[in-house]
Amino acid sequence: MSAKFAAISRGSRRALATVGIAIGFSALPWIPPGSPLALAKQHEQPQTAPTCATCHAGVANSFKSAPMRHAMEPDGANPLLMAHPDITAQLGAYTYGVQTRDGHSTYTVSDGRDTLTLPIHWIFGQHTQTWVLEKDGHYYESLVSFFPRENTLATTPGDQGITPHTLEQAMGRKLLIWETRVCFDCHASGVGDKLDTAKITPGLECEHCHNGAQEHMVDAANDNFKTLPKSLKHLDAEQISNFCGQCHRTFDNVMRNRWHGPAFVRFQPYRIELSKCFVGNDPRISCLACHNPHQQLNHSAAYYDSKCLACHGEAKVASGTAAGPGSVAKICPVAKANCTSCHMPKIELPGGHAQFTDHFIRVVKPGEAYPE
Repeated sequence: MSAKFAAISRGSRRALATVGIAIGFSALPWIPPGSPLALAKQHEQPQTAPTCATCHAGVANSFKSAPMRHAMEPDGANPLLMAHPDITAQLGAYTYGVQTRDGHSTYTVSDGRDTLTLPIHWIFGQHTQTWVLEKDGHYYESLVSFFPRENTLATTPGDQGITPHTLEQAMGRKLLIWETRVCFDCHASGVGDKLDTAKITPGLECEHCHNGAQEHMVDAANDNFKTLPKSLKHLDAEQISNFCGQCHRTFDNVMRNRWHGPAFVRFQPYRIELSKCFVGNDPRISCLACHNPHQQLNHSAAYYDSKCLACHGEAKVASGTAAGPGSVAKICPVAKANCTSCHMPKIELPGGHAQFTDHFIRVVKPGEAYPE
């Protein structure tokens, strides 16, 4: 809330208080029960509770369509599967099917003798979708996911090494308790210390990244602006990488878990920290330098040129301050546009049903192996 708006609000409340005192509440006109005015008041809409959008309307409005806001889609509102109500695929000895009727989807796996069908309640992802399934009180990550590029079902990224031997194993990978909580915490809001799926809100809300937003909202309504959430835009590149990496995976996450191969190119903080130009204290190489989390992702290669030229522009190189202390960024001898098309290649996920931009910034040589 701006200082001007706050001042107006305070002034309005003082004015209302003064009027109330001046006329005396006992002097307010009596409204007979059952009169037209009384009936009209019964149908008045209650005052809308303040939200983050009360003061941050622009950001809140653009965030409605941002990928993080749709990190989990609610049951009954899955436009991708509604547009493809019957999807089937044969993977090895098992047949998979996803059927959607009246807005609700089911997940089926069969080995030709037995069939297992479960409802899809938790839809992870706005475009490429993986589902968390529940059976006998346990949670499972679906072994197949939906890939919209080809409108097909294929093995979930990261699960290519699983060879199922039972119908339950073919259904999905059983999740540990902590792993289930992490999955929901990165895709939904309202996940407490103990997961209760009945209380979560699909997708991420302000409080998820802006810790203390709820307290600030209550205090701001009472003219107290001292409890501001910590600003993230002032964090350096390494701090931002670790912050975003809580969900998108940090360099340490990948190293500790020994994740290797193209399936893990989707973990952007890990990949960008492999880059020679990643300088932990330089904000120009942070996640926020290129991506506004409150907006839709920009897929235009040309959009990112200015981000690259912030360090690799001729004026910056001439000044000797382009890439931070002790280093000077080079000028690309090949081109001055569409930088990411050469230096951040698209990598096909195993199975060839989706691509991810590799955030390992480098000089890419034709035919080279995927670099770890």
